[in-house]
Amino acid sequence: MNRDEKEYGDGFSSDLSENRNRLEELFRSCGDIVYLKCSLGGTVPGLFVYFDGLTDEGRLNEIRQSVARIPDGPGLHADLDEMIGSETARLRSNKIRTFEELVDQTTIGNAVLLVEGLDIGHAFSLSDWRKRSIEDPVAESVIRGPREGFTEALSDNMAMMRRRIRSSDLKMIGVEIGSYTKSRVTVAYIEGLAAPDLIAEVRKRLASIEVDGILESGNIEEWIEDEPRSPFPQLMATERPDTAAASLLEGRVVILTDGTPFSLIAPISLFSLMQSPEDYYQRYMISSAIRWLRYLFFTIALLAPSAYIAILTYHQEMIPSSLLLSIAKSREEIPFPALVEAIIMETMFEALREAGVRLPKQVGAAVSIVGALVIGQAATSAGLVSSPMVMVVAITGIASFMIPHYTVGISIRLLRFPIMLLAGFMGLLGLLMGLIALVIHLCSLRSFGLPYLSPIAPMMVGEWKDVLARPPAWTPLRRPRLTGSGGGRRRGSGGKPMKPVKEKSDRR
Repeated sequence: MNRDEKEYGDGFSSDLSENRNRLEELFRSCGDIVYLKCSLGGTVPGLFVYFDGLTDEGRLNEIRQSVARIPDGPGLHADLDEMIGSETARLRSNKIRTFEELVDQTTIGNAVLLVEGLDIGHAFSLSDWRKRSIEDPVAESVIRGPREGFTEALSDNMAMMRRRIRSSDLKMIGVEIGSYTKSRVTVAYIEGLAAPDLIAEVRKRLASIEVDGILESGNIEEWIEDEPRSPFPQLMATERPDTAAASLLEGRVVILTDGTPFSLIAPISLFSLMQSPEDYYQRYMISSAIRWLRYLFFTIALLAPSAYIAILTYHQEMIPSSLLLSIAKSREEIPFPALVEAIIMETMFEALREAGVRLPKQVGAAVSIVGALVIGQAATSAGLVSSPMVMVVAITGIASFMIPHYTVGISIRLLRFPIMLLAGFMGLLGLLMGLIALVIHLCSLRSFGLPYLSPIAPMMVGEWKDVLARPPAWTPLRRPRLTGSGGGRRRGSGGKPMKPVKEKSDRR
């Protein structure tokens, strides 16, 4: 006998007292369960079962009064099911037959009515728990763009997606994951744009999850990503409905999870993680320049400390003489080699950054900035680190803030340390070896079958238009090739906007 059969039994009994005893056994030590008695037709006893705080008790009292007005008669027991259905059709009820269904209904806020003489129950949609209002996304703020973000309520998130894509081709398939939490998960895609094999693969991986509970979309991400041991994310987490809608229009799949404002987008590439929603709300020249700046500082965030260590330790001839003398003067009293010096400063900087994130918002920023200034100045004055090293670490920290997605930024911060060790032991050769190993790993990585470095590797020149720069809105653009087939056209053939005709002034 499995756990569900042992716990829930077969189904309801026609004896109300027996059902009540079974419920009291199921909800033993549950102080928030409510058993509200009622009477149908003045003679037939009934029982409403619901959880306090999850159900709208005002509407429940209306249903209770409506049910009590059902007329009594000799055929009450025979026709009670039809009577309740006709009397309460406007109140959105559905029939349930097992205790397992009762538990599912009551734990999401619905109220269940059990009646003497009937072996079925009626579940009424009365959920009314407290939820957070729609607010500006905290983790993905923009200067220009929509100001609303997903909430913890799945129904609100689905409504925001439906409001942006008003088409019957937007499909949303619901599944439940977690033997205890029974978390509701929705797979959203646009029929005709998303590849059928991609949708089937997403549903297959979700169906294979066997776990006690899902509390956040990150739990799902670890189960369904292609390579969970990679430091790089293979799904994009976003709390912005506009980002999710844009991904759907590209033929991707969005996974919405109840209880979290973060949705998952699949498949993705490294270059899609380097793009910000604001890129498509500003003028294309500004967005392209900022995108190139991101690529530059992505490289600096990964390699700047390692390059400084390698050149200063093994390749001093690459440094101009005047700069080399200045660095040597600042390091003449430093007791540690450049590698140890960099590891100490990088570790302290990462600790200060994490402390700033975990502290309350009012003091977090002040502590991180003031702490960095105070510790840097004190370490320089005490002769533990040199001024050039403080400057290199500061530039590296600023560069990591340029990466728009936190998951990619923290991956770069993690990979910075092994590359620093290679540079400290083997110089530029070690740095190049670490970089080559990283590129090989990225080339072998997949996100639901999509190469992680596409469209650069494998080379698809036709799709470079929205990777290296943000193209103007009027240029033709195809959807990304996600599953091996052509993505189709996203924008028409178009052309440059027509220039206004200047009127010639009359000359006399």
